[in-house]
Amino acid sequence: MASRALGTTVVLAITVATAVITLPSAQATTPDRAPASVGRAAAAPATSREDFNGDGFPDLAFTAPGGTVDGKAKAGYVGVVYGSETGLRTSTKQVFSQNSPGMPGGAKAEGAFGSSMTSADLDHDGYTDLVVGASGEQNGTPRLAGSLTVIWGGPQGLSGGATLLSGDEEFARIGTLAAAGDFDGDGNMDVVTLQGSDIHLLSGPFERDGSAASTRRIRDMNDLRYTDIAVGDFNGDGRDDLASAVHDGDEYDARRVLIHQGGADGLAATPTTVKRANGYRLQGGETIAAGNINGDRYDDIVVGRIVEGYDSDLDYPLALGGMVTYVPGSLAGPQGAKAQVFNQDSPGVPGVAEVHDQFGASLSIADMNGDGFGDIAVGVPGEDIGRTKDAGSVLVLPGTATGPTGTGTIGFNQDTPDVPGVAEAGDLFGGAAKLVDADHDGRAELAVGAPGENDKAGSLWVFPSSAKGPTAKGSFTFGHGVLGTVAKAAALGSSFNR
Repeated sequence: MASRALGTTVVLAITVATAVITLPSAQATTPDRAPASVGRAAAAPATSREDFNGDGFPDLAFTAPGGTVDGKAKAGYVGVVYGSETGLRTSTKQVFSQNSPGMPGGAKAEGAFGSSMTSADLDHDGYTDLVVGASGEQNGTPRLAGSLTVIWGGPQGLSGGATLLSGDEEFARIGTLAAAGDFDGDGNMDVVTLQGSDIHLLSGPFERDGSAASTRRIRDMNDLRYTDIAVGDFNGDGRDDLASAVHDGDEYDARRVLIHQGGADGLAATPTTVKRANGYRLQGGETIAAGNINGDRYDDIVVGRIVEGYDSDLDYPLALGGMVTYVPGSLAGPQGAKAQVFNQDSPGVPGVAEVHDQFGASLSIADMNGDGFGDIAVGVPGEDIGRTKDAGSVLVLPGTATGPTGTGTIGFNQDTPDVPGVAEAGDLFGGAAKLVDADHDGRAELAVGAPGENDKAGSLWVFPSSAKGPTAKGSFTFGHGVLGTVAKAAALGSSFNR
């Protein structure tokens, strides 16, 4: 099903050959130290959840969970490029696997290092650290037990690591989802991950051996299935809360949004369900993000619903092709009664809502034009470009004082003028999206992952920002040729740090 062109009318497909270099695996998994000019000599208070070297410029981390490491298929690796006064610089790239110097464990086939990723200053030294999940890791006898690893930040960038948590039960899949926040308001960052419907809460500060100040498992007996999690202060009390997109067991049509509120003792054991004005629960989705869109003192929630073909589609016509739901925060927490819903048939949003577009498969919130309101990057990896199936696209919905709007939405795909590359079937451009202000000018740049690019090797794109929002002019792409990594089925660009 053909889709309308995004942004300006597509009149020319600009093709740039992407270099893909397969190096010996020893090279592919050895991290590059960021140049000394990237970081300062002394630690300073962390000013960003994404500044790994403490230089004041946020950085971008990304995953390749299908990557081959030392001949081990799907062991996975992650990478980072550092921000600067001119934005993200690929010359500062680093690559890490579980075989990299100073990393615990060791790469394992099917380990999927990079299944999830979040960032926070765990040891309170002024440098942001990177937390990486490996949901397929086998720890001793238990299969698919999973693990969570931290890579420490410092003045020269990321280096060394420690294990935060290892699964000790078969199919625990620790690290499938991970997030960080200060849930008890003590000034130390905490980490959460999921084991089935149980939440593992690791409370900071953390020691350099990875041990937490305390650990707690919040058990759930309702057989819920968590599909995504996000962290924000939704009621403005100074403590972070955990928002989750969940399904009732394996029932895709029983979606809901749960809030575990932060408090003096950390996350509440019993979550609340976000409800509509009629008192029934708000229909949720599969992806979720948090950030301040309307410029007030409360973080807001955006939920992406991308799974179609169920009975509730009849009650939610905007579910066609995927939809996103905006839920504003308030003194009482997320206000489901004030939710707003968008899809590609909403006024001002480019494209046409079509089955399996997956509008909302990836989400990120930040201010792209410096107007003080958070904008929403929405990945649409199932978008067909003309007759090219699942080429993918990304859209940015502007934020306003009353929430997001379709008016003024800007969209890109690989056939948009000035965007490197060409739209190809199965690229899944927009499979991951991330807004990051890498040059610290008050306007976030847009990073986009296309994990299906080049027969599932994957690649990454970066779009500059301006006073009018994101722009294709000056956009660039990079992938395995720059990173020096094994490309085969790596799925580079599957996700970014959150």
